[in-house]
Amino acid sequence: MSRNLLWRFLFAVFVVLWSVWELYPPQARDLLEFFESQASNRDANYTNIVARARELQQANPLRTFSNLMEAVGTNDLTRFFPTIKLKNEVNPTLAILYQLQRNSAGQIKLGLDLQGGSSLRVAMDMSYLETNKTAQAAGRELVLSQAIEVLRKRVDRLGVTEPTLTPVGDNEIEIQLPGLSEAVKDSARRTIEKVALLEFCLVHPESDQLIRQDLTAPGYHVLKMKRRLRDGSGREEYTPYLVKRKPEHGLTGHLVSDAGVEPDPITNQPRITLEFNREGGDLFARITKENVGRQLAIVLDGELYSAPVIEEPITGGNAVIRGDFTIKEAYELANVLQNPLEAPVKIVQEYSVEPSLGKDSIRSGIHASLIGTILVSVFMLVYYLLSGLVANVALLLNIVILLGVMCSIDTTLTLPGIAGVVLTIGMAVDANVLIFERIREELAAGKSIRGAVAAGYDKAFGTIFDSNVTTLISSAILIWLGTGPVKGFGVTLTIGVAVSMFTALVVTRIVFDWLLARGWLKSLPMLQFIKETHIDFLRWSKPAFALSWTLVLIGVVWGIMRGREVLGVDFAGGDRMTYSFVKKVEVEELRKAIAASGVSESFIQFQKDLTAGSEVLQVTTPYGKGTNVVDVLKQQFPDAQFVKLADSNIGPTVGAHILRTALISTLLALFGILVYVAFRYEFSFALGAVVAIIHDVFMTTGWFCLTGREFSAPMVAAILTIIGFSINDTIVIFDRIREDLKLGIRGTFKDVINIAVNQTLSRTIITSGTVFLATVSLYVFGGPVINDFAFTFLVGILTGTYSTIYIASAFVLWWHKGERPKIGSAQVAIDTAVPARV
Repeated sequence: MSRNLLWRFLFAVFVVLWSVWELYPPQARDLLEFFESQASNRDANYTNIVARARELQQANPLRTFSNLMEAVGTNDLTRFFPTIKLKNEVNPTLAILYQLQRNSAGQIKLGLDLQGGSSLRVAMDMSYLETNKTAQAAGRELVLSQAIEVLRKRVDRLGVTEPTLTPVGDNEIEIQLPGLSEAVKDSARRTIEKVALLEFCLVHPESDQLIRQDLTAPGYHVLKMKRRLRDGSGREEYTPYLVKRKPEHGLTGHLVSDAGVEPDPITNQPRITLEFNREGGDLFARITKENVGRQLAIVLDGELYSAPVIEEPITGGNAVIRGDFTIKEAYELANVLQNPLEAPVKIVQEYSVEPSLGKDSIRSGIHASLIGTILVSVFMLVYYLLSGLVANVALLLNIVILLGVMCSIDTTLTLPGIAGVVLTIGMAVDANVLIFERIREELAAGKSIRGAVAAGYDKAFGTIFDSNVTTLISSAILIWLGTGPVKGFGVTLTIGVAVSMFTALVVTRIVFDWLLARGWLKSLPMLQFIKETHIDFLRWSKPAFALSWTLVLIGVVWGIMRGREVLGVDFAGGDRMTYSFVKKVEVEELRKAIAASGVSESFIQFQKDLTAGSEVLQVTTPYGKGTNVVDVLKQQFPDAQFVKLADSNIGPTVGAHILRTALISTLLALFGILVYVAFRYEFSFALGAVVAIIHDVFMTTGWFCLTGREFSAPMVAAILTIIGFSINDTIVIFDRIREDLKLGIRGTFKDVINIAVNQTLSRTIITSGTVFLATVSLYVFGGPVINDFAFTFLVGILTGTYSTIYIASAFVLWWHKGERPKIGSAQVAIDTAVPARV
């Protein structure tokens, strides 16, 4: 084995082992059993703790952590868990329980639809509107909408992925979080309720003297600054200051544009850095210039955090908050400072929630995903034989590395997410197909097996690189600008593209080079269902172009005519009903009964109040459909004795802000693709690619509307995926057109395009076919929950494959008015050209 091959092999092994390490353990272990397995120095006291915890667990199995904490009581756990290292913890026992829960958690984080989680109902204090003129002008609806976006950002910054935030009524918001550790839940509760009213107020110049005399001054009040003693006792001391009641020149937290955490260079304690916007920076500079030598109090939610002396004017627009923070407290505070609320909120109820999908839906979705993966693998093995086996090895490693990377960044896996991974696998085959088809061409040209493999990888690299870079441009912009599910999709797409490039270009090459080095690879047989073709595809370009855009117009008009009916609960909101019951009914049975009554979309979830222990059923439907559900439940399930406890109107979970960022991100992604393709190819190619993407998106959404479906949150991800698929297919054919032009292939520009399409026809059919196989399995076997997602992508695959020829390529041909663009050889013998024929 050569040194180069050895280093590549070792690097690939390292990546795979690291991914396996990040994946382990994939599933969560029982916390109580883990507690027992990790403990040492056991005694009678320990035995009593475990016995009491098991007794509480039998009474309330959903509160394992709380049961264990109650069983521990005032006992000190440090002697039972000496291997858990603690650093200056105020409550060591609680810190140990938090650490045990983190260690017992599985690495694969499941979403609300698969695992359930926690639900927090928060109420906004609307009395704030009476005293705040800006909030009054905005009105209740806008203040509630602003609160949802702020809370979403706060939860996102905690590292919680795929949360669901829903406006309920006039002043409440429901926040559902996938299964979290108690430590993260506690942090989420504190972060959610903190208003973050930051004020910069001057300290009275004679503060110490007045306080000693127990005096105050007009316009001032006494605030105390807390400091935790560093002697390990956990005690705190307070220093009083006489602080101005109103912020100086109105400088408050709404003028802060960014907040972060860094170590203090003097004390090495965490401190919070602030960056003001232009108005805030000017005010801060004015205050510090006018008050050199005085103390400036930094007050957050009425609590004094620091009161530094202004030593000189500060004109850089930055400030620092020093306080007695732990690192965790500092990050939480920086989070809420960056996302301040307009009105206070308070958690009024907390539930544990079961998975929003029934067991049958989860099982059918996972089975469909497995079937899709197996179909793709079997096809590759049968069609490409040994090369297909190598591709399947790369495919398996692709899944392992993809999941490993997702676990390392704590990505939450939902059922649509699993479907997305399957589609990523189908699309990952594309790079292997490009390489194998190139190797086939080189072998047909008479090259040796070693030369064919080397040339195949070299010639396919540019195409693979360009097609994946255009997709990465889109995903990077989604991460940069997106929020919530849009940003999450961008992260997953980026990981998928990067991993597929690694396995296709690095892993498979290592296998082939090793087989060649050992002398075991003498030939590389492959099946070939599609031989050399000479089809005049562009013969039908004009009628196909006209028919295509006509269908787009019909679909869009039909969608507009349907109005709000085309929007599902995720986008339009709906009716939410809460029921008590005597006998529990499976979610899947409820979903089927409700669907049979004509309610096409419903969100069904059992919730258990963590305080009272009572369990209720919540059903959410489109507006006006709630009464249908009441009748269906009573008729179909009389034994359950459903009784309606409450009904309310809820707002959309996909708010205007998410839609706006998704639209802006998509437009910027199209611009990025336009620039890159223009730089790598030619401006007309770039325009053709963008026009094809726009066509594919509108065609897919048009057919979605024509079939009477309703848009839901997963549709955003499906449409964004179609953009990636569309540009990928277009780049492959554009790359071959450019290559043929550079080689000086004889003929008109139309002939060159036809030749390029025929040369890549096998690859196009195989790639689209494998992705189609994976998607059909999701559509047929995946159940109703991911049916719309699969349908959208089925239409997208067919449209994307078609548009590459009849939209993108045709557009480029007409742009140049049939003349060859100035790429490659200028010597073209048009008169001797042999046009492609059917």
